[in-house]
Amino acid sequence: MAVVVPFDPVAEPSIEGIIELVRSGMEDVNALILSRTGSDVAMIPEVATHLISSGGKRLRPMLTLATARLAGYEGEGDVKLAASVEFMHTATLLHDDVVDDSEMRRGKLAARMLWGNEASVLVGDFLLGQAFRMMVEVGNMRALDILSTAAVVIAEGEVAQLAAAKNTATTEDEYLAVIRGKTAELFAAACEVGPVIGQRTKAEQSACRSYGMNLGIAFQLVDDALDYGGSRAKLGKNVGDDFREGKITLPIVLAFRRGNDEERSFWRRCLEEGEIRDGDLEHAMELLSRHRALADTVDRARHYGAIAKDALGLFADGAAKRALLEVVDFCVARAR
Repeated sequence: MAVVVPFDPVAEPSIEGIIELVRSGMEDVNALILSRTGSDVAMIPEVATHLISSGGKRLRPMLTLATARLAGYEGEGDVKLAASVEFMHTATLLHDDVVDDSEMRRGKLAARMLWGNEASVLVGDFLLGQAFRMMVEVGNMRALDILSTAAVVIAEGEVAQLAAAKNTATTEDEYLAVIRGKTAELFAAACEVGPVIGQRTKAEQSACRSYGMNLGIAFQLVDDALDYGGSRAKLGKNVGDDFREGKITLPIVLAFRRGNDEERSFWRRCLEEGEIRDGDLEHAMELLSRHRALADTVDRARHYGAIAKDALGLFADGAAKRALLEVVDFCVARAR
C-alpha cells in the first residue's frame, strides 16, 4: 500500500544551481578523492571506490564549496575541506551499513555484502584518517576543530541511535537529538568551515552553521517519511527498511503516540520484538496515514527548512545564496 504525502503544486526545485556554481571546484574535489583512496592494500580502493562511485549527489562537499563562495573565499583550502567532508560522510555510511545489517546502499549492494563487515569498518577508518590528513594540510585550526568535533558528535549520535533502537517509548525531542548528532552535525560543519576559511565574522559563521544544521534535520526527516511513502529510486534502498530493521523514526514516534492500545501493541510486536508477519508493513503504512504521521513529519521538515533559509538573511543576494536557498527547497521536495 503506497502512501502519498500531499503537496501544493509548485515548480519542482532542483540542485542544478549549486551544481553549476561549484562545478569547477567539484572537479578538483573528485580528483582529490580519487587520489586519496589509493593504497598498496588492494581492498581499500576497491571498497572505497564501490561506494564513492555509486551515484551519491555529494551534496555535503558542494555545500562546503558553496558557503566558501558565499564568504568570498578565493584560496584552495575549500577543496581539501570539501573532500574531507565527503570522506567523513562515506566512512559513516560504511559503518552504518554494518551496524544496521543493510543489504543495499544507493541502489547497489552494500560494501559489507561484497567484502564483509570487517573490511567495511576498516576502510571507513582509513577514509576518516585521510579526511583528517587533508584537514591538517589546510592549516586552519578553527576548521580542523569544527570538523574533528563533528566526527565526535556524529559517533555520539550513532551510539545514541543504537541505544534508542527498538524503543517505542522514544520521544520526539529524544529522536531530534539523535538526528542532530547523527545527520545534521556534518551538514552544519560542512557549511561552517566555508566562512571560517573565508575569515568572515562570527555572526556569519554561526549563520552558515545554523543553515547547515537545520537543512540536515529537514533532510533526515524527509528520509524518514520516504522510507514509508517513497520509492526505491529515491531512497537507494528498499522501501520499508527502517520498519524491518526496527528503527524508531519520527513517523513511528507520532503514530505510536496518537494510536490506541491495540495499535501500540502492534508497533511493540513489530519493532521491539522483531516479530514481523506478512502484511505488517502495509498495516504500518495504513496507521501512519491514518494518524497523519508522514504528512506531519514532512511539515516539520518544511519548518526546519524555513529556519535554514532564514539563517542566510545576513548575506547579500547573489548566485551562491540563491543556490543554497534552492538546496533547501530541493531537499524538502524529495518527499513528493
